[in-house]
Amino acid sequence: MSDIQQKKPLTPGHVIVVLILCVVSLLFIAPILLVFLNSFKGKLFVINTPFAFPNAESFTGLTNYVNGIAATGFFSAFGWSLFITVFSVAIIVLFTSMTAWYITRRTDSHFCKALYFAFVFAMIVPFQMVMFPLTKVANLLHLDNPLGILVLYLGFGSAQSVFLFSGFVKSVPIAVEEAATIDGCTPIRAYFAVIFPMLAPIAVTVAILNAMWVWNDFLLPNLVIGSEYRTIPVAVQYLRGGYGSIDWGYMMAMIGLAVIPIIVFYFACQKHIIAGVTAGSVKG
Repeated sequence: MSDIQQKKPLTPGHVIVVLILCVVSLLFIAPILLVFLNSFKGKLFVINTPFAFPNAESFTGLTNYVNGIAATGFFSAFGWSLFITVFSVAIIVLFTSMTAWYITRRTDSHFCKALYFAFVFAMIVPFQMVMFPLTKVANLLHLDNPLGILVLYLGFGSAQSVFLFSGFVKSVPIAVEEAATIDGCTPIRAYFAVIFPMLAPIAVTVAILNAMWVWNDFLLPNLVIGSEYRTIPVAVQYLRGGYGSIDWGYMMAMIGLAVIPIIVFYFACQKHIIAGVTAGSVKG
């Protein structure tokens, strides 16, 4: 056989599939494009002609961005969002990977099996069912601050993360751990020196998924830490004026600034999502 494989000609079926996927992609991209399109238009033009391109009459330049940043305290909100997202994701990846490793290796323990199914069950419990009791408990335990909310995010992010890590750990040969033990490693040292580096693909996947969730989350920061430590989603809501009036130009500009970091982060790491989930779906 030749080393260079010739490309197969596109069939009508392939062309139809590509066209359908292009249309679906445009449906997902269109809202983001509309946000940036309207962020350069005045308030009335956003309401009356949301699908029109900015012209000499409607174009406001960077006015919406400058005024929106001033009105929301955007840079402060960006700092709190970055702090909460980075440290929440870090502790979620660390603790859930260790938990998944332990309960996956202890197949003889009924407690570990029950714990695993408890995490799986927690994935289907909607946040709205527990948000009011959670707010009260967070207040009683003094978790209503930027450090305390990290604990809450760990709790809510554990279910899916443990599930993903468990699937990947099953594909890691147990002989690797046995070899590390023979070499004199304690379980903790073996985990950090041998196991955790092998979990890198799924760890990146878990980090990306949780980063997108925490960065865009509105309900938990709004209920727990409120206006004192505004994250970006909470700060954007303060553009709502009296009687529900909203300057949509400011709103579009701030939403545009809010989504840029997470879009860049996602596109930079998207290949790891597929690699991690695919690897974790194969049981060794």
